[in-house]
Amino acid sequence: MIHLDTNALIWLLAGHPRAKRLGSLRTALVVSPAVFLEVGVLVELGKVRLAGTLSEARRDSRFRVDHPDGAAWFEEAEGLAFTRDPFDRLIVANALLRSAKLATSDAKIIAFLGPDGVVEL
Repeated sequence: MIHLDTNALIWLLAGHPRAKRLGSLRTALVVSPAVFLEVGVLVELGKVRLAGTLSEARRDSRFRVDHPDGAAWFEEAEGLAFTRDPFDRLIVANALLRSAKLATSDAKIIAFLGPDGVVEL
C-alpha cells in the first residue's frame, strides 16, 4: 500500500509525467482525507485547477480514500515536529498509522521518512 501526498494526487489526476511511476507499482494507492482538504484549499486559492470537481476526484478508481481513526491520527500528527505545515503532519501521520510508504517529492518529508518510508517522485 502506498499513500499519496498532495502533489502526487494532483499529478496523478492530471496525468503528469511525474506520476507515471505510480501506474507501474503493483500495490494499492491510498489517499488521506487531509490530502483532499489541502487540494480543496489550493483550488479555493486559485493555485490548482482540477479537470473535474473534488467530489469526482474522490471517486477516481485508481486509488481509495483512507478513513483513519481521528484521535489516533491527530495524536500521531502532534508528534511530527519536522514541519510546521499542518497538512504535511496529517498526511505523514496517516501513512505512518498504516505503516505505508508515502509517494512524495517533498524534500522535508523524504528526509524525515527516509528512503524506506517513501516512493520518491
